[in-house]
Amino acid sequence: MNAVDPAAVLDRRREVDRLLGNYSEDHRHPINITVHHVCVPLIVWSLIAVLWVVPVAPGVGKPGLWAALAMVGALGFYFRLSRPLGFAAFVMFGLMALATGWLHRLLGPAGLLWTAVIVFVAAWIGQFVGHRIEGKRPSFLTDLVYLLVGPIWIVAKLLRKLRIAY
Repeated sequence: MNAVDPAAVLDRRREVDRLLGNYSEDHRHPINITVHHVCVPLIVWSLIAVLWVVPVAPGVGKPGLWAALAMVGALGFYFRLSRPLGFAAFVMFGLMALATGWLHRLLGPAGLLWTAVIVFVAAWIGQFVGHRIEGKRPSFLTDLVYLLVGPIWIVAKLLRKLRIAY
């Protein structure tokens, strides 16, 4: 049986609006917002890159299979929340996959892995510095779903600037 969050029952907003609104509450300081605009995409890319180099059995697939499966899983969540956000995330993932494939060919698996690990660690350090400046804990410490909300929080801001409803 699923536990029901009483606050969510009283909140009449769509789930996507509730999640993005709650995430925004923890991200108000301009420096923290800027840090997130830089670091969240870097973290997403670094996770894609790490999964890209996880070995795939011959005959099953090629490098990038595990990254593609993870992206499809995240896209399922995003499309369930909002089709426009899901489509925008699809474009974002597609561009990141193209860049990762290019870097995989350029650097090789080991070079891509080390680059991704360095970017991942540096971006998370940036995130925690941003939250230190903000004076609030990262949202995912209260609910892990906010690890998936961070990327679409940025995408939603872009869609709003483009006047695209989500």
